[in-house]
Amino acid sequence: MHITLGSTPEDTLAAFTARAAADPAVAGLVLSGSQVHEGMPTRHSDYDLHVILRDGQARELAGLDRFRSAHLDLVVIELAEFRTRGMPGRPDHFARYSYVHAEVLLDRLDGTVARILDKKRRLGADEAREAAAGRLDAYVNQVYRSLKSYRDDRPGPGHLDAAETVPHALEVLFALHRRVRPYNKYLRWELERQPLGDPRWSADRLLPVLRRILGDGDPATQRALFTGIERAARDAGHGEVLDSWGTDLDLLRRP
Repeated sequence: MHITLGSTPEDTLAAFTARAAADPAVAGLVLSGSQVHEGMPTRHSDYDLHVILRDGQARELAGLDRFRSAHLDLVVIELAEFRTRGMPGRPDHFARYSYVHAEVLLDRLDGTVARILDKKRRLGADEAREAAAGRLDAYVNQVYRSLKSYRDDRPGPGHLDAAETVPHALEVLFALHRRVRPYNKYLRWELERQPLGDPRWSADRLLPVLRRILGDGDPATQRALFTGIERAARDAGHGEVLDSWGTDLDLLRRP
């Protein structure tokens, strides 16, 4: 199936959605990406569109999966795959955040597409608790490795390990609020529009801390961040994970 690009991304999107909506095999259309994040699109932005096909009715549209152009990026999948895409344990779990603010453009299944999408927008209670606990343990482990290296006058590996603490820290902070960790591109956008509740996690306070850790792994900055995360984790009932580290935590707390 050939896609003709219009003079603008908006023209291309309008022409393609009209064409897709005319195909009875299409169950739904879902828009994601920068276009659903207010203030984020630039003159270079395209449209990220999910085309959801009825199960077992894949037609020529299926051949457009992963179509990429300056105007339009497509994901074309059947309904069964859409139900699980981006969810825990899946190889495409990285796609979860793309659904958090996604918009339904077409739903031929009496709201089914919208309901599936809504389940992807936030972490379930059990999912969030498991994610927070697992990432918290990984975060502590990585900070411990980093600070041991600094203690032993090995700043090179200490810095590398410090950089790896940042993704774990973000996963913990967002999971504690049953939120999907955003892509880095949208981190400030999320923190400013949907704060994590504690002033320490505001964009203007948290982002400089993360940049400092990424920049040089500064042990004092790592310890300051750990102190805040430890308090938040304990308040959320994850003390058992922290206590399992015993006296090793002294290295993370030492002034």
